[in-house]
Amino acid sequence: MEIFESFKKTFLFIFIVIFPLTIITLGFSNFFEKEGNLGELKEKYSRKKISSVDHSKFEILQKDFKDPHEVTEACLSCHTERGKELMSTAHWNWEREEYIEGRGITYLGKKNLINNFCTGIMTNERSCNKCHAGLGWTDKSFDFNNQLNIDCLVCHDKTGTYEKATGMGGHPPVGEDAPDYKNIVANVGRPMKHNCGYCHFNGGGGNNVKHGDLETALLNCDRNVDVHMAKDGLDMNCVDCHPAENHQIKGKYYAVSSSNKNRAYCTDCHNPAPHKQQILNEHTIKVDCRTCHIPHYAKVNPTKLYWDWSTAGAIKDGEGYSVTDSLGREVYTSKKGTFIWGTNVQPEYVWFNGTADHFLITDKIETDTININTLFGSYVDPNSKIIPIKIHKGKQPYDLKYKTLLQAKLWAPEKGEGAFWMDLNWDIALKLGMEYVGLPFSGQYGFINTRAYLPVSHMVSKSEDAVSCKECHNRKNSRLKNVPGVYIPATSYNKNINMAGTALMLLSLLGVLGHAALRIRASYKKKTSI
Repeated sequence: MEIFESFKKTFLFIFIVIFPLTIITLGFSNFFEKEGNLGELKEKYSRKKISSVDHSKFEILQKDFKDPHEVTEACLSCHTERGKELMSTAHWNWEREEYIEGRGITYLGKKNLINNFCTGIMTNERSCNKCHAGLGWTDKSFDFNNQLNIDCLVCHDKTGTYEKATGMGGHPPVGEDAPDYKNIVANVGRPMKHNCGYCHFNGGGGNNVKHGDLETALLNCDRNVDVHMAKDGLDMNCVDCHPAENHQIKGKYYAVSSSNKNRAYCTDCHNPAPHKQQILNEHTIKVDCRTCHIPHYAKVNPTKLYWDWSTAGAIKDGEGYSVTDSLGREVYTSKKGTFIWGTNVQPEYVWFNGTADHFLITDKIETDTININTLFGSYVDPNSKIIPIKIHKGKQPYDLKYKTLLQAKLWAPEKGEGAFWMDLNWDIALKLGMEYVGLPFSGQYGFINTRAYLPVSHMVSKSEDAVSCKECHNRKNSRLKNVPGVYIPATSYNKNINMAGTALMLLSLLGVLGHAALRIRASYKKKTSI
């Protein structure tokens, strides 16, 4: 009986005293971690910037401007070196000189890359280049060396009234519809959300179509949509996180970028160890901040997840037509094919080290599905972290003989010029598109599956809405179940690791029982020797 009581007391001591103390000791440092610099950032960004210049008082801006080229000339008469700065940027050239492993030095960008939205700007400059920071890039003859072709107002208009015309390659409307230049030039300044959003919110043909985390809702959202841009929060502008030194804007869009430089990071503003809990800070060694703090994207308006060009071209009653779903979303149109949309979408996750490759129009197709861009990274790469991405899937034309992707002529001012959106004829549209880029077309075409990998960086959620531990650390439906090359506790299964863990637990238990047995035996000997 005495042996049983002694054994009982030992186990009660272990589970009531030793075990809780161990847990407390392991987590003790969490209560004393620095909370980061959130308070400092709130104070900094709550102070709104006030311009020190009143452009309405400049005599050179008092005239009645006839066209935007005159506006640019007036701007450059004071800002003498700004034109040269802008003309050295990717925003102007739509390409960068970058090194890609396996390719060497390349000159790639929106100017010459194929995508799986509208396939590419080549032959379609009049339409696509509405979003260029220039005036009148309608074809190959555009002069990139003429500073008067720069559009200052699209980025610096603070009235919200400046517009570019459809089909004029970035030139604003003319005649009665022309912008009120005199009023706009009197109200220019630091770029606001609406300036950046004019292009970046509407990429791919409409609001939120391409990115999924960039859309017009960010102009007037609350903290449930984005904690940075929220009107009831810090109401930050894009250039707060993407500053521009000499017009070189910080940040990369990896559908068209390749190199690991001039990237924008959360830690550019936030403390590298921002959490109270040290275990969370340790996660940031291999897990990007966005992975936990952007649990969903497309929170307000839907984004396009799938675009099937192979179904485009159908005619009803001699004309093209469109079909919408119960929510009013266009799910089919003769001009573009079939779409699948998504709202409140959970991201996919991949390893990423800041470098990427792209499938070029000259590359040979050797698989059933093409990665339009490839994000490089792995667990063993010290520069890699797990990031959230949107995967846009598509089906687009390729040459059956030459095994290359095809560039289609999509837009023209009028019917009869061979543009697919006007004439709904693939044979002519593909022929004209490939002639324009100077590459062969066999006349035989099919449609191939494609995927584009687009990092998700906006629509950051409130801390209380961040991804919880159990959303990743579970065996059945972990967010990270498709991330390769890493063992994630409670998610991954590895026979050797599991056996080792079980063995350690058994050894620990045997150690506790053995220690208890020795204590009991010693106590019993002590009593019997008296």
